[in-house]
Amino acid sequence: MARTTINKTILYPVMTEDAISLIEAENKLVFVVSLKAGKSSIRQSIEEIYKVKVEKVNVSISNKGLKKAYIKLAPEFKASDVAIKLGIF
Repeated sequence: MARTTINKTILYPVMTEDAISLIEAENKLVFVVSLKAGKSSIRQSIEEIYKVKVEKVNVSISNKGLKKAYIKLAPEFKASDVAIKLGIF
């Protein structure tokens, strides 16, 4: 049951030049998430799926109606390691 909720929360990673620069410079990952997802459910989903600790979650809704989550990982985890698993790097 929890797995279904996770899939509905995190839709897909963002793979733009700006997102890649955030990975390298600020240890952040960017995902498109469900419009109904809250920060706590996004945090929980990321921690369960990728086995990392999330320090902070910021969200924004783009002009196209997509909700993006900016996930800052705890210092002991590397966003580049998660990006490699996702196929971004």
